[in-house]
Amino acid sequence: MKTLLAAFLFAATAGVLFAAEPQLTVEKSDTGVAVKIDDKPFATYVFKSRTKPIVWPILGPTGNEMTRSWPMKDGVEGEKKDHPHHRSFWFTHGNVNGVDFWAETAKVQGQIVHKELIAAEGGSVATISTRNEWVGPDGKVICQDEPTLKFGASEDTRWIDFATKVTAIADEVTFGDTKEGAFGVRVAETMKVEAKKGGKIVTSEGLTDADAWGKPAKWVDYHGPVGTETLGIAIFDHPSSFRHPTTWHVRTYGLFAPNPFGLHDFPGGAGKDGSHKFKKGETLSLKYRVYLHKGDEKAGKVAEAYEKYIGG
Repeated sequence: MKTLLAAFLFAATAGVLFAAEPQLTVEKSDTGVAVKIDDKPFATYVFKSRTKPIVWPILGPTGNEMTRSWPMKDGVEGEKKDHPHHRSFWFTHGNVNGVDFWAETAKVQGQIVHKELIAAEGGSVATISTRNEWVGPDGKVICQDEPTLKFGASEDTRWIDFATKVTAIADEVTFGDTKEGAFGVRVAETMKVEAKKGGKIVTSEGLTDADAWGKPAKWVDYHGPVGTETLGIAIFDHPSSFRHPTTWHVRTYGLFAPNPFGLHDFPGGAGKDGSHKFKKGETLSLKYRVYLHKGDEKAGKVAEAYEKYIGG
């Protein structure tokens, strides 16, 4: 009897533990790949949103959307209609061989064109890998990137790893020095500092709000109210990423972008040149984690999560 009881308790406990581990699935379509956690929406990789691929929507650990919906969806109460190129979660740059891939109304406008879905797999971690071509207004490919996004979750957090390798296709490629770049997130409208509802920016170096702009940091956290809760988005810059620790184009109006190329526009940048040149076939690598959590940076244990990220 004791043996049977022990076996039953072990099986029940194991079942609870197994059930507690979130399982992620992917659903492919002609327009993108949706990622779900235990059959509930988490995030969708969209192959084309006007000039580029994006990730939208992104739902945090409590099921609330944590990035701005406009311009992909109109009519969300309180959302400000500025910077239409700030589309939830994206990777672009404002000056690549003189072509603007950041804005959507530039005089010399580029397009980042989805060419191939390499992989889309679920499990305890979901993985999406693609190949994109960066095409100038003359139709010529300047470079390509191959991003891999990994999606994971625990009971109180969710995260998206973004790693990409950019390869020069033109004889020479220059990512120019401009603040308009590079990997970006636009936080939910209620979270932004300028909403004056409790939103706050905090960096790994202890800088806050407007003082964080243009400064180097290992991570930056942007938290504030979403509905009745305080939620946060942190972006981690991996030590292997180009020019770690990166400088940050993070704004009190909700833009949140690690940008290692924008040195002369940032504080103390006079005389500096953040541009980077590489020849045909050469590459550069960028690697970040977007960490979605409850509470502020302390309640969300952002510093601890960063150490775990770089040690993993």
